[in-house]
Amino acid sequence: MNTRILVITLILISSLSYSQTKLADKFFENYGYVKAIELYEKVVEKGKADAHVLTRLGDAYYNNANSEKAAYWYKKALDEYSDIDAEYIYKYIQSLRSTGNYKEADKWFKELSAAQQGDSRLKGYNPDEVDIYSKLTAKSDIIVTIENLPFNSENSDFGAYVFNDILYFASARGEVKKVYNWNKEPFLDLLEVQIEDNNDFLTFGSPSKIKGDKVNTDYHEASVAITNDGKTLYFTRDNINKRNRLKYDKEGTTHLKIYRASLVNNRWTNVIELPFNDDVHSTGHPALSPDNKTLYFVSDREGGFGQTDIYSVTINNSGSYGEPKNLGEKINTEGREMFPFVGKDNTLYFSSDGYLNLGLLDIFKSNILKGDRSEPKNLGAPYNSGYDDFAFFVDSTGCKGYFSSNRPEGKGGDDIYSFNAVICKQQLKGVAKDDRIDMEMAGVTVRLIDETGKIIEEVITGKDGTYSFEIDCNKTYSIVGSKPDYKDDKKELITAYDNEKVNIIDLSLIPLITNNQIVINPIFFDFDKSNIRTDAQYELENIVDVLRKHSDMVIKIESHTDSRGRDKYNMKLSDKRAKSTRDYLISRGIEAHRIESAIGYGETKLLNKCANRVKCTEEEHQVNRRSYFYIVSDF
Repeated sequence: MNTRILVITLILISSLSYSQTKLADKFFENYGYVKAIELYEKVVEKGKADAHVLTRLGDAYYNNANSEKAAYWYKKALDEYSDIDAEYIYKYIQSLRSTGNYKEADKWFKELSAAQQGDSRLKGYNPDEVDIYSKLTAKSDIIVTIENLPFNSENSDFGAYVFNDILYFASARGEVKKVYNWNKEPFLDLLEVQIEDNNDFLTFGSPSKIKGDKVNTDYHEASVAITNDGKTLYFTRDNINKRNRLKYDKEGTTHLKIYRASLVNNRWTNVIELPFNDDVHSTGHPALSPDNKTLYFVSDREGGFGQTDIYSVTINNSGSYGEPKNLGEKINTEGREMFPFVGKDNTLYFSSDGYLNLGLLDIFKSNILKGDRSEPKNLGAPYNSGYDDFAFFVDSTGCKGYFSSNRPEGKGGDDIYSFNAVICKQQLKGVAKDDRIDMEMAGVTVRLIDETGKIIEEVITGKDGTYSFEIDCNKTYSIVGSKPDYKDDKKELITAYDNEKVNIIDLSLIPLITNNQIVINPIFFDFDKSNIRTDAQYELENIVDVLRKHSDMVIKIESHTDSRGRDKYNMKLSDKRAKSTRDYLISRGIEAHRIESAIGYGETKLLNKCANRVKCTEEEHQVNRRSYFYIVSDF
């Protein structure tokens, strides 16, 4: 092969690869992942795959829930190119986890975290993410109703903790014998109130001081945690001496300590100070792990990361305690981490002003106790506001609980709010029909696709042609109906924030085979050209699909032009276009003998009045620019 022929061949291969990539992109963008994969892999076979092709292959498999193949192509992209976007690394990690390759996933997660670690003091802050605050306040698929509790007073009430239908909390509603100089309110006492839950409607009794005369003093008590057997109470108290007076350090500061009380004859007694308290630093806000083997607390002791950090300490079987350990920089910041609480599923909740937030203290959650070292997540509104939001408590369902806030619409300095979180769900229903005869169709594959392009679910219609999905509120979906020998029908749906709404979307599939023809949308050519454009290739793939399904089918191709231009030239041009169409089908694996003929008829078979020298609109001329695919035999 001489040099000139070699160069022309390489140019043709490169051009074909580029064309196939563009066609694959078109199928990908219309959720035709199977066809997109086929075309992208053809490009790979020719050795012309770039980062775009490799990551698109990963995405096509990822969106079609084939994690093993997705991981293969993402890894290939990451191995061959150094500037792959972080979103593909994230999807690679998800694909690895899905296939059980946790070791490799953790390695890549650490690399991703290191690459994204910013220099800002405020964790989670990205100056380029200008809409972060709107995200924290945006409506989600969870409907959260909050209520200011009826027993809140004009002073501070906070720190709800529920055990056996009794709600424990701290309140400054006590007698004004002494006041706390900081806010001129009485010192905090621990109170309790009976709860009744009647079909999600809560009623509360009258608050009273916690049972037992050894817990409350003339100074602060707050923040309780109770063991699973109900026999041990942990709580925070000001540092007081044996004479029940405040104990100060050298600088005149009183610090907080954690105490333990035992339940004897239904009263809390035997109050004991825990051994890891410190006279020169504060220790408070106790929280228990679900198995009661670990106590979490807050302290400003030396060696921390910020103003106050969250620590853990082991509770030994003997009743003794291990050495306190800082939860580390994945939780603690340079700011304040406070009010830890551990849910029954081992989710850690806490408040912080060291992360990006809506203002002051916000409530966060973390899966660090489950081994997940990803960044804590801001719970967003309505749990958080522009004020202090803290002391989160959630019951075993994960849907109901309490938090405290000093938002201005409250009754006092701090108030307790109840919340009830319900997932906002809707129904999507419809019927798939044959567009030609307006009849219900069985065997239609209906795919539900989210706004990222991922296939969430797919169903196949029965005899009545119906389909249904349960969907989320406040989301964007695509619904695609597919069946062999029919054109796909695609519809879009944007769901509102309306719980239990039923959305009706019917699908209408146009048959590709009508009488003795395969009917597709018009194939367009550039003016005075006969090469197959990407949009024409996209339509011709319908012909490819029909011929692949009907392996014995033989067709003939006719191509026609409008009357503009010379008759002889139009005849030649239409014939070139017919043969280009034939050659494309052959390039896609259709045997040449299955295309009986490919003939151009120029302007000899016009469908309307628009002959030579007749004035017509562009739309009228367009009617005559067409191609036909006649079925010669199918046996």
